[in-house]
Amino acid sequence: MFHKKVQKETYDRTKQKPVIRKSICTGEKVAGFKDIQTGKFTEVMLIRDNKDMDLFLEKYDISVAEIKTEW
Repeated sequence: MFHKKVQKETYDRTKQKPVIRKSICTGEKVAGFKDIQTGKFTEVMLIRDNKDMDLFLEKYDISVAEIKTEW
């Protein structure tokens, strides 16, 4: 009935792109941002299920089409 309001956060869209890093061995997923020029990955949160993914998308105002998956 009462939903917790998600606090919006921002990232530099000109310098970073949203990425999901997925482990080949364990299948563990981590959401974060990759610097376009240096390739440095900044981890933001662990993705355990679809609820976590939806929270990441909503929190940073990202569409599913924008996210790339890396192994």
